[in-house]
Amino acid sequence: MNTEFRIEKDSMGELQVPADALYGAQTQRAINNFPISGLVLPPAFIKTVALIKQTAAKANIQLGVLDSTRGEAIIQAAEQIIQGKHAEQFPVDIFQTGSGTSTNMNVNEVLAHLASESCPEAVGANDHVNMGQSSNDVIPTAIHVSTAIECQRQLLPALDHLAETLEAKAIACRDYTKTGRTHLMDAMPMTLEQELGAWAQQIRNGIARVSGALPRVQKLAQGGTAVGTGINAHPEFAALFADTMTEVTGIAFSPNESFFESLSCQDAIVELSGQLKTIAVSLMKIANDLRWMNSGPLAGLGEIELTALQPGSSIMPGKVNPVIPEATAMVAAQVIGNDATITIAGQSGTFQLNVMLPVIAYNILQSIEIISQVSISLADKAIADFTVREDNLQEALARNPILVTALNPIIGYAKAAKIAKSAYKQGRPIIDVAEEMTDIPRGELEKILEPKHLAAGGVN
Repeated sequence: MNTEFRIEKDSMGELQVPADALYGAQTQRAINNFPISGLVLPPAFIKTVALIKQTAAKANIQLGVLDSTRGEAIIQAAEQIIQGKHAEQFPVDIFQTGSGTSTNMNVNEVLAHLASESCPEAVGANDHVNMGQSSNDVIPTAIHVSTAIECQRQLLPALDHLAETLEAKAIACRDYTKTGRTHLMDAMPMTLEQELGAWAQQIRNGIARVSGALPRVQKLAQGGTAVGTGINAHPEFAALFADTMTEVTGIAFSPNESFFESLSCQDAIVELSGQLKTIAVSLMKIANDLRWMNSGPLAGLGEIELTALQPGSSIMPGKVNPVIPEATAMVAAQVIGNDATITIAGQSGTFQLNVMLPVIAYNILQSIEIISQVSISLADKAIADFTVREDNLQEALARNPILVTALNPIIGYAKAAKIAKSAYKQGRPIIDVAEEMTDIPRGELEKILEPKHLAAGGVN
């Protein structure tokens, strides 16, 4: 007798399943059919599907369509998954059936197995755990609920932490004036506070963008069942489900006004992914600015010095690299790529069902996760503790010929251009050349060309 396997049965017949597996035949068929990437849906998603099953059981008990004995067993079994137990029982590849049916049945089978262990009555994966549901509304609901939860609990707090860190560092750097740059070329002076303040505003805008998209993510497909009509679901199920989910999570969920829209497209997630892409672009800009400002320390700009975190070379002793900005830039690249995948997948709603749901789920949750984590690292390991190289800032300012711009209203653009070119050619401070080429007293020039004054803008 083979003790390594047991025989499970589904509508297609019998199948060998590992003896210690909590799942059944449909999960095993998916394992056999999709040995593609080894990538599985993240724990946040599996826990959310279990939460959906738990919430559905509560609603169905209250509506009188599921007996409380089986229902309570399902609720308790689902709680084990929500708490992170049995994670190894969800091995289905993300590249599977486009509806995510394999993952829905994987969770159904595991919960049915666990519930049956504590229930005097047999608990069925389809008849009881999946009661009033379809993969076609469970998986879109799981995408929306898991995304909303991760945004509220992880992404928005991380972005807020980054913005606060930038704002605090900007205030700490308000007395440092530096050479501004456009086209990577010397431009008019500005303060470090102004530069970091712009970064902080980018992140604040990103927070607003995500917050603006979430209300549409919080509209749920659950209750639409197979095609959006709600077949086999109690008429009050959708509203009760959303209310219960709201009570459990503290997030305001509601049934979508059109279940047909919920099943046939993933526009709300495509929209949110676009906002995450925008945040990624912001992070890439900030990371690259930090890398440039930290460059050197001798042959680069050397305006700031990032904290040394690890050796930077296996062959060059003493070399230290800007590792956190580099990691941030790679996260940004990944999120931008994820958005392209989600965009293409979002187009794959044919008639009444989108058929790229698992890859949408994987990519949107990965984007949220890595943006959240790298934002905290960027704040704590790069922004909060970098030091300012004021000596380099002042040296560059003293030789910046573009300061002559402040003389435009007094001597005109053409005359100012001659002074700038002469100062640059001779490698001399602009104030010395301006004193020679104009009749403006030096004391007046010192007031007009003072960098801190110029950083305030306006007309002299």
